[in-house]
Amino acid sequence: MTQPRPESLNEPFVPAISIDRDSAIPLYQQICQPLSELIGSGWLVPGQLIEDEVAMANRLRVSRPTARRALEELVNRGLVIRRRRVGTRVAPRHVHRPLGLTSLYDDLKESGYEIRSEVLSYEVLLAKESQAAHLNTAVGSEIVQIRRLRFIDDAPLALMNNLIPFDVAPSFSELNEQGLYACMRKRGVNPYSAEQSIGARLTGRSDADLLNVDTGSALVTMQRTTYDHTGRVIEFGDHVYVSSLYSYRLQLFV
Repeated sequence: MTQPRPESLNEPFVPAISIDRDSAIPLYQQICQPLSELIGSGWLVPGQLIEDEVAMANRLRVSRPTARRALEELVNRGLVIRRRRVGTRVAPRHVHRPLGLTSLYDDLKESGYEIRSEVLSYEVLLAKESQAAHLNTAVGSEIVQIRRLRFIDDAPLALMNNLIPFDVAPSFSELNEQGLYACMRKRGVNPYSAEQSIGARLTGRSDADLLNVDTGSALVTMQRTTYDHTGRVIEFGDHVYVSSLYSYRLQLFV
């Protein structure tokens, strides 16, 4: 498809699509396939706004459910993201993260993403029973509880909650500039092993607002307990990721 690119990411892209009503190919596929090819080839760049379903349905003379299904098919393929107040936009490159003892920050940086972190809260607390159990420490021990929002290419990717023993916890300012493990290593604390579980859940209202997704959207969940070489717990993490942007990759051997 050869047509001018929009002059800005916020100018809706109107695809030059020809509808063949005599074809056996469903109408929604005739709409989503050309868009899929433009996105997959890189012709349409991440963040580009795409014509909304109402305008698309009117222009192509198809029903609104047909246009909606075409866009939802692109969402299901991880090619576009539909968000309240933002519209339908080409998705950032999908994060395929290897399953290993690495920090999200380092993985994203190595993959060439533009990374930004926002520390939402940083609290020094006396550990309650559940927090002490996560860190394998005594109730009343001094700990730090941190909540961060991580962006890639200016799109919210992850909401991260961490519990850390006070004596190894990075400062507020450090966490705005580096990943957690890099901050720890600067303090001479090296992650050695971890126990991790991966799951999924639906987005609640507060998380949906922060991650800029619809309430009830699917999220990838991860809980990790990290140990140093002595077996001491140095971090407990409870993270959620936008599922349309994030997946884990494993290598399996016979």
